[in-house]
Amino acid sequence: MVEPLAGRDAVLVATGAHPYARLTVEPTGTGFRDGSTVVWITRGGSTVCALGDGAVAAATAARLAGEARPDAARWWHLPRLAGEPPVATRVRDEWDFRWTTSPPPHRDGEERAAPTDDDAGISSLLDIAFPATTTRPGDPRIRAWWAIRDGDQVVACAADRSRGGVGFLAGIAVHPDARGRGLGTALTAALTRHLVAEHGTAALGVMSDNAVANRIYESLGYTSSIPRTTVGLA
Repeated sequence: MVEPLAGRDAVLVATGAHPYARLTVEPTGTGFRDGSTVVWITRGGSTVCALGDGAVAAATAARLAGEARPDAARWWHLPRLAGEPPVATRVRDEWDFRWTTSPPPHRDGEERAAPTDDDAGISSLLDIAFPATTTRPGDPRIRAWWAIRDGDQVVACAADRSRGGVGFLAGIAVHPDARGRGLGTALTAALTRHLVAEHGTAALGVMSDNAVANRIYESLGYTSSIPRTTVGLA
């Protein structure tokens, strides 16, 4: 039997205040619990998020879409799906949500990382190093950009998209000409240290098949993780 959940507090109780839920559930969020699976609607109704069983979560999301609710979402961020979702999709990504509650080991170059308001420099770097990212200057979810510079040029960047008492790193990028020098690791370590001190938890998302990035994040203490599947509906 599906149980409605009204408001952020109800969803957080149902998920055991999981860091992923704390980050993504809105203050007036609507949720549903089906056994050990919890599904909630966020980002103004555009997105479904869930914890628990991927197939159960997908079935709940499909039911909401089938009912033609005004808040039926077109993006689903679900626990890892073993098979195909019950709807037609145009995008599917397999990724991991990782988090840590401990400051990372110190990395050489951390002292070069600092907040910046150089939106033009960040945008120029992302155009070259991470053109597919949706985390860009002007995104209202971003609290601050951090960067490492080489002279006047931004050569590494990361966004602080913290929310709900969870620090969140996004838009991490390093200029192709500066890769292999540990700048991305140093910047991630510095921002992680800052966010753990502020919130007690820092988190990020990484594609599951990005072995290099996953090794780096694990070395920085991001050893807690849950596998995710994101689908965009056709």
